[in-house]
Amino acid sequence: MRPTIEWAGDRIIMIDQRKLPLEETYVECRTYEETAEAIETMVIRGAPAIGVAAAMGVALGMRAVKKGENWDAAFARVHDRIHRTRPTARNLFWALERMKSVFEAHRGEPLASLQAKLAAEAVEIDREDEELCRRIGAHGAPLIKDGEAVLTHCNAGGLATAGYGTAVGVIRAAWEAGRKFTVFADETRPFLQGARLTAWELERIGVPYRVITDNMAGWLMHRGEISAAVVGADRIARNGDAANKIGTYSVGVLCRENNLPFYVAAPLSTFDFSLADGSLIPIEERPAAEVREINGRLIVPPSARVRNPAFDVTPARYIAGIVTENGVARPPYEASLEALRRK
Repeated sequence: MRPTIEWAGDRIIMIDQRKLPLEETYVECRTYEETAEAIETMVIRGAPAIGVAAAMGVALGMRAVKKGENWDAAFARVHDRIHRTRPTARNLFWALERMKSVFEAHRGEPLASLQAKLAAEAVEIDREDEELCRRIGAHGAPLIKDGEAVLTHCNAGGLATAGYGTAVGVIRAAWEAGRKFTVFADETRPFLQGARLTAWELERIGVPYRVITDNMAGWLMHRGEISAAVVGADRIARNGDAANKIGTYSVGVLCRENNLPFYVAAPLSTFDFSLADGSLIPIEERPAAEVREINGRLIVPPSARVRNPAFDVTPARYIAGIVTENGVARPPYEASLEALRRK
């Protein structure tokens, strides 16, 4: 398998996550517009992976700039297009901020030099992400014990990052450390990231798993068949409120009801310390067709109206720990997250 996303100089190559698990195909983006569309249409998804794609999209867009063009106008055009793709994932905006800093620091250099600096920064963001996810895995692995059954929701594995994973990175690290356990993967309607993507990843790395529908988790917790939950995040406020794929809030509530630990795993680039709490996190509303159809086939009455919020926010009070590359934060989160941020 090739990487989730890779820089090829004149194009970006990414696995088409819409086709998995039945078909492993790759999309080549040769313009920043194609990159933006790939982010919007879920060719690539997952907050860290979106951040990498955003950075590479900027580098690709600026690579097309010619001598004599207005570089500032070109950068603004590319930056603004990618900025509009998806509103919830903090990593996208974090990556764009890094690329903007590089542009501003080197905009007085020759064009070829500026373009090379931007490409190098995008590649570095990609490299850093895998390293950070491995550190997240190392810090989180002790949270999973032998004989447990761990629930995860959506996909926070290598497909959602530069290659290792956040929540699935914790699972991978625990498995690589020799612990024996089972994973329950929520199917994660409406886009089925758990059933299609997490199951595909777990099978490839050899971790035993079972796919369940989203509405089965509570009953299995009540029966003692699930020991803990670990999920990723798309944006985390400074008080620890965490936005993740829709349905995560329900998992948090169910864990609390059944006295089970609920963990979130995310790099510090996912944190938005400018937001006091989760009520300020923008929630993306996706196209209605994702709810109305499966594989292009209508599953509701033709006149049915639907809602499709792509994310929800789990309040910090339901979260037992937030695993980052600098360690595991515990409540109260404003203090512990600030301490990890400054490490």
